Amino acid sequence: MPRAPSFRLLLPSLLLTLLVAGCSDKDAQAPAAVTQPSAQAAAAADPAAAPLLGALQKQLDGYRRIIVLLADEEQQSTADRTTSTRIGQQLFHDGLEQRSAIAAQFDTLLRGTSPQRFATLGTVLDYIESAPELFDADRLAFREVLRDLHERIGADSSLPAVKLHQRIGEDLEALDEIERNYNQELTRIFSRFERTRAIELKREKWDDYIAHLHKDYSREAILRDYGVIEPYPMSMKDSDREIFGRDLPPKTVVLTFDDGPHKAYTDEVVAILKRYDVPGVFFEVGRNLGKVDTDGKVSLGPMAKISRNLMEEGYAVGNHSLTHAQLSRTTGDALRQQVLDTDTLLKDVDSKRAPLFRFPYGARNAEGLQLLNEAGLKSIMWNIDSMDWADPVPESIVQRVLDQVNKEQRGIILFHDIHDRAVKALPQILDRLIADGYQFAGWNGRDFSVARPRKGSDRDATVTTGYEKSWAIVVGIDNYAKWPKLEYASHDAQAVADTLTGQFGFPSSQVIVLKNEQATRNNILAAFHDRLSDDRTGRNDRVFVFFAGHGATRQLASGRDLGYIIPVDSDPKEFATDAIAMTDIQNIAESMQAKHVMFVMDACYSGLGLTRGGPSSSSFLRENARRSARQMLTAGGADQQVADAGPNGHSVFTWVLLQALAGKGDLNGDGLITGTELAAYVAPAVSAVSQQTPAFGSLPGSQGGEFVFQVPDSQEYLNADTRQLTADAIALNNKVDAASEAKGSQAPVTVADLQGGKAKLVVPTAGPASDRQRAQQANDRGLQLYREKRYDEAAVQFAEALKLRPDFAQAANNLGFVYYRQQRYAEAARWLENTLKIDPSRAVAHLNLGDAYFHAGDKAKAKQAYTTYLALQPQGSGAAQARAQLEKL
Repeated sequence: MPRAPSFRLLLPSLLLTLLVAGCSDKDAQAPAAVTQPSAQAAAAADPAAAPLLGALQKQLDGYRRIIVLLADEEQQSTADRTTSTRIGQQLFHDGLEQRSAIAAQFDTLLRGTSPQRFATLGTVLDYIESAPELFDADRLAFREVLRDLHERIGADSSLPAVKLHQRIGEDLEALDEIERNYNQELTRIFSRFERTRAIELKREKWDDYIAHLHKDYSREAILRDYGVIEPYPMSMKDSDREIFGRDLPPKTVVLTFDDGPHKAYTDEVVAILKRYDVPGVFFEVGRNLGKVDTDGKVSLGPMAKISRNLMEEGYAVGNHSLTHAQLSRTTGDALRQQVLDTDTLLKDVDSKRAPLFRFPYGARNAEGLQLLNEAGLKSIMWNIDSMDWADPVPESIVQRVLDQVNKEQRGIILFHDIHDRAVKALPQILDRLIADGYQFAGWNGRDFSVARPRKGSDRDATVTTGYEKSWAIVVGIDNYAKWPKLEYASHDAQAVADTLTGQFGFPSSQVIVLKNEQATRNNILAAFHDRLSDDRTGRNDRVFVFFAGHGATRQLASGRDLGYIIPVDSDPKEFATDAIAMTDIQNIAESMQAKHVMFVMDACYSGLGLTRGGPSSSSFLRENARRSARQMLTAGGADQQVADAGPNGHSVFTWVLLQALAGKGDLNGDGLITGTELAAYVAPAVSAVSQQTPAFGSLPGSQGGEFVFQVPDSQEYLNADTRQLTADAIALNNKVDAASEAKGSQAPVTVADLQGGKAKLVVPTAGPASDRQRAQQANDRGLQLYREKRYDEAAVQFAEALKLRPDFAQAANNLGFVYYRQQRYAEAARWLENTLKIDPSRAVAHLNLGDAYFHAGDKAKAKQAYTTYLALQPQGSGAAQARAQLEKL
């Protein structure tokens, strides 16, 4: 007799239970945990059925999880919805694997000779048909399983098999009835139906609870602690290497079908496409076609014939990876195998394979895109998802696709040719789209055969310094003969020189350093005249001048002030003649051929004629190569004293300058520090922590150009040897940051000019930067924060770097080491393990991992990590530490 399901409960009731389970009034009865008593009883009564029943329950669990993930799509943010879809797709493909395993169990059972095998299958059918704990909607999870069993048992002509075959056929009919009866309810769920007010009231209670939790927790931080950072979605615009469909002409769509070939449904899809005379693109999983041995030998399977027929009939057949793995988490040889082995299989099927690739789940990384470029493949994404992989109801699929097409007005539609529901939905979708005047684009070997203007590449070129040679004169004087002695000027000068030659790559032969007794008036002027003036510097060179010492101001008969820098041999009574006047500096600056010259004077004085300030246009960097620059930044005015009590033996001015050059002066985050940015950071910072008022301006002869430093990418992997700032340095930096935050990052920066007035500095807007550049900048900010022992803020920056670039081993190591410093050893180990997945040969990460496991008490893993480090770096800086730790273990 037909075994229709014993009772029918609407799926919204199930969802209501799931959605409000955590937010009922405390006096209300909490729903009981879902159990499977009949399944357990059946397994106990028939042990042979237990493995199958367990597998079916796993299948049901994945199906339910998909529904829970997607039922409240409307309430999720775009990012959360993307995550839900990604995880849901993984659950679905896990379900396919489970279904294959169930089919294998069926085969094993049916090949057996036990007379109880049909009774065991009857026990399984009893569970599917009448288990009281199942909702009718649950039973739709077993439809494909029953179809597989129906096909397999049909090959057996024995009477028990014939009876089971009939019974399964009746069950499949009953499932079709369930689909029809629940069509409205399921369509509402999967088409983001409007919920009732009663449900929304309960959701408001839940939202109040979530808001309370968010005071102490964040989803992102919890994921990060467990070694997970969700990367930012990559660009969703069409480009030379990726197509999403958003740049197709209006009312134009591309039909695509994933995960095949399928032994039945692929041909059915093709028949529909032929009937409507529309093209399609098929993305196939390599293992469905055959295999490639380690020696490169190709063995095609029976379903390769389906792909060959597709290509012979003119359909584009592309690559969908070898095993449908999540390739954003795959690197190296494993990634190459996923892409290239499938390409090899497709080429063996037919050399006319389309050079197209679709990332499973849409999950991709920079390495994957680079590999496609090397292989001559183009990534094809989508902007319209039928969700036929999750939605069991064809009418719901139809409505979703039409709604999205109506919204987007063009695009690439994602279907799967491995589901009967896609076959059922496709004709209805085509009927409506054709009636609405849509056209269908196909692949023509070069692009989709629809004439469409490609977006021009009108972005500005990447900005670089573009200098041919870099020169510097660095002067520092402590030991004056007749002026008061200073404490830090010589040390300041050496630190600046080291920064120029180390961080910024100035050749040491082109950096002239004059300290103490070397810094006479004659030697300073000779350095300018003999080495840098006239034609000794080129037109594409830059010159940086730093002076740390005394400054003085003299009032002229006209009433105008004139400033001087004081060489070591100057006499306070004669400085008008034996010091170096600013007018001399101006003349020297104008005599140089160099394109850009910047003077930074850690001395206090006033009196210098200025030209107009620097440009404020956001596009000025493109013009910078054509404009000369003569800029000057001084430590303070005539009536001020240089504060010589900064951290680490520096003056306050030079300390802040060095911090700016270390990266804090890159105010707009474009990887460049201009003269204006340097002044905009240094001047207000110094004023906030001292009695000095630094001044900035352009000298006569300047044409509005900007001196530019290009901030180098840090290559540092944090480890136990990484130096951090002293307490007084951290305290000073905190004061500077507090003053900056109080003013607001968007507030105009007002500084003194060299004539004693005020000037507003406008920092140009940064040009476009790649994700890789932005990731590096975030990592480098994290390093700055780590040195200041601001660990939580550093972790946020390293996480930001990993969102932008998930394969960034340096940022992963650095995040792990921050956790280590916070004594959160389990979290540290997770991220250091992640680092080694990205870069297995990174020795310092093995050393850090050993330390994390050592403190976590995992001696075996600590020993393994230390041993690996020593194998990679037997003479490394951490070798003695690793050996000492191994002795303790």
